[in-house]
Amino acid sequence: MDHKPEKPELADKAKLYWRENIKLVCGLLVVWFAVSFGAGILFVDVLNKVQLGGVPLGFWFAQQGSILVFVALIFVYVGRMRAIEKRFGVSDE
Repeated sequence: MDHKPEKPELADKAKLYWRENIKLVCGLLVVWFAVSFGAGILFVDVLNKVQLGGVPLGFWFAQQGSILVFVALIFVYVGRMRAIEKRFGVSDE
């Protein structure tokens, strides 16, 4: 069986694509961690001095904020991945 090796430039392009993807995912996970752990646990005392709809802000972040930020990060991921896919020529549009 004759197996042709992948073109080097194509392999390099694939590595760069996945590097961009992983970098984006890690960055978004850091933001989500900072909001959920930082705002919901570490800085809760400071944030509780501010009220949001009659509820302390630290409690709000612990209960709702991290979920809403996660949903927003999904949309950010979709938008950024579309741009990355276009740049690397793997867009399905």
